Amino acid sequence: MRRREFLGVLGATAAWPLAARAQQPAMPVVGFLDSRVPDALADRLRGFRQGLKEAGFVEGENVAILYRWAENHPDRLPALAADLVSRQVAAIAVSGGPAVSFAAKAATTTIPIVFGSADDPVRLGLVASFARPGGNLTGISFLNRELASKQLELLRELVPGATRIAVLVNPADATVTESTLRQVDSAAQSMGLQVQVARAGTSREIDTAFATLVRERADAVFVSGDPFFASRRLQLSLVAMRHAIPAIYSGREYAEAGGLIAYGSDIRDTYRQMAVYVGRILKGAKPADLPIMRSTKIELVINAQTARLLGLTVPPTLLATADEVIE
Repeated sequence: MRRREFLGVLGATAAWPLAARAQQPAMPVVGFLDSRVPDALADRLRGFRQGLKEAGFVEGENVAILYRWAENHPDRLPALAADLVSRQVAAIAVSGGPAVSFAAKAATTTIPIVFGSADDPVRLGLVASFARPGGNLTGISFLNRELASKQLELLRELVPGATRIAVLVNPADATVTESTLRQVDSAAQSMGLQVQVARAGTSREIDTAFATLVRERADAVFVSGDPFFASRRLQLSLVAMRHAIPAIYSGREYAEAGGLIAYGSDIRDTYRQMAVYVGRILKGAKPADLPIMRSTKIELVINAQTARLLGLTVPPTLLATADEVIE
């Protein structure tokens, strides 16, 4: 073989890997939209990545994720959702309250959207039904808004003399506030409890609200499962401790941050389930064909150290039924 022919064959051989790479499909990109700051979701994001892995996707290897955070400014959500749509992501995962889902829904009717919702997504108008969502939205429905009665029972079991319960809500999120107050009022009436409402939508207002509750002699506090409160869980646990007022929360992350007691859905598992749905969509499934999944895994977590500091004795029955007791 002449030298020129040999070089020609060598050049063609070297080009094969380049041609093969050019034929490989581009890595799919998933948008992730949330109303809070990333620090508030570290554990939930681990659950999300676990779910992607179960579906066959690993971030940075065969899927990319574009994160968009509203940083507790809900007015930013429409622009953030529009930005993800403009980048033509393959799917959008949304979390952090109904406003996030509605912002994404308003931004696109074609890109699949997977949500995690503590409210009934049918009643909210996000989907047509649980079995047949229709449109481009599907997701996971968890039970936090439906657990008010049990949460009040647990709070009174831990603080037997409590008769006046304060409910802390975020006025900036009307949907969550309305749902929470409806559930708590109904449960409190059946238990003969008095309810007073405290409102806080900023860090400063949280401090002010607790100071007011102490002056008005609230026996305990029911903290609503608002996404903003989840991002301020350390502040909430510290201010409750400073004022020596027992409080119940909607998820384990509060108890891990020093909160007294938490009862609610396993949110990390909810994010895992969301990611599994995202993975199925990346493999070709349509949101309209994926029924709304109900997350029924509930956790009771008690911070025994906080109870001791508040001078409370945790009943043996609660200790026996708790999924975790933090010492």
